[in-house]
Amino acid sequence: MTGFRDRDILDVTLAGALKDLLQPLSVTIYRVVGEENQQRWLTRARLGADDAVATADAVWADMETLPRVDQFPARLKALAGETTVVSVPGESTVSIFPVSTDREVVGVMEIETAQPLSDEAQRMVGSIMRIYRNFQGLLDYSERDTLTGLLNRKTFDESFLKATSAPPATAVSEGAPAADGAESVSADGRRHTSSGHRYWLGLIDIDHFKSVNDTYGHLIGDEVLLLLSRLMRSSFRFHDRLYRFGGEEFVVLMRCSSDDDAAQALERMRANTASYAFPQVGQITISIGFTEVKPSDTPSGAFERSDKAVYYAKGHGRNQVQSHSDLVARGLLEDESKIGDVELF
Repeated sequence: MTGFRDRDILDVTLAGALKDLLQPLSVTIYRVVGEENQQRWLTRARLGADDAVATADAVWADMETLPRVDQFPARLKALAGETTVVSVPGESTVSIFPVSTDREVVGVMEIETAQPLSDEAQRMVGSIMRIYRNFQGLLDYSERDTLTGLLNRKTFDESFLKATSAPPATAVSEGAPAADGAESVSADGRRHTSSGHRYWLGLIDIDHFKSVNDTYGHLIGDEVLLLLSRLMRSSFRFHDRLYRFGGEEFVVLMRCSSDDDAAQALERMRANTASYAFPQVGQITISIGFTEVKPSDTPSGAFERSDKAVYYAKGHGRNQVQSHSDLVARGLLEDESKIGDVELF
């Protein structure tokens, strides 16, 4: 299990290890996703007794298709940190264990068996879960920013290439889940699944952050960064990739169906920040630049285009969202890809 560095594979490996050791009817790992008042269960890995390959919900699953957290009271007890056992009369027993990281309980694991797990088996599961938790902690230490808990810059290139190299989604038949498609934006500003497969990279920069540190000190500055990261988690979807690149610079890698949809998602983040009352500091604002990730794009290329859009936003009033392609179309930024062609030939 500890030979893997991919979190998706790690969950599948955990389920497989317990299947081999306990010979249960099934092993399933669920994660809690979504905002606090609208949390859902996402299946990370499920193995039945006769399954050779684990199944899971798509990473880009539409929240509305996932079961609500409050539909499963026994799992909620496990989220509180206690092992829960649910007996199905005449059929089986489901033992539910909390799945946690060093920071929090993030989900549960259900082990369904014909007979209740023995005390020895439960202790063995507990020991394996501690190994899993410790290894998750090591991954977090290497992959996440220590202050905000967001992904760090070291992980950006790898996850960028992994996300954007996936094959385009195909059409979804009626009644089938559309979780692998792109997203459209509804009236409430939230993106929902449809066909397509396009990514956008947004760069978020705090306006006048140096003055926050100079006026209130770095401890308050760190609090602003931490609170902004929480606003990011509540403003974007659970599967959007959120990064802190250092200082006051943050990045989001997301999938949606058009430039306008990406702009609406980022505008929601800007508005949420502008309306939030930061303790002692009061109001702060952010400038955001974004670009569509092009075929065969490089992480540095996409980042540079977003950075140019942020630079334009900061030079023209701050507290705004700017699209690189829109700025180029309006003649406010030069299309450097075309300039490069001219210089080459």
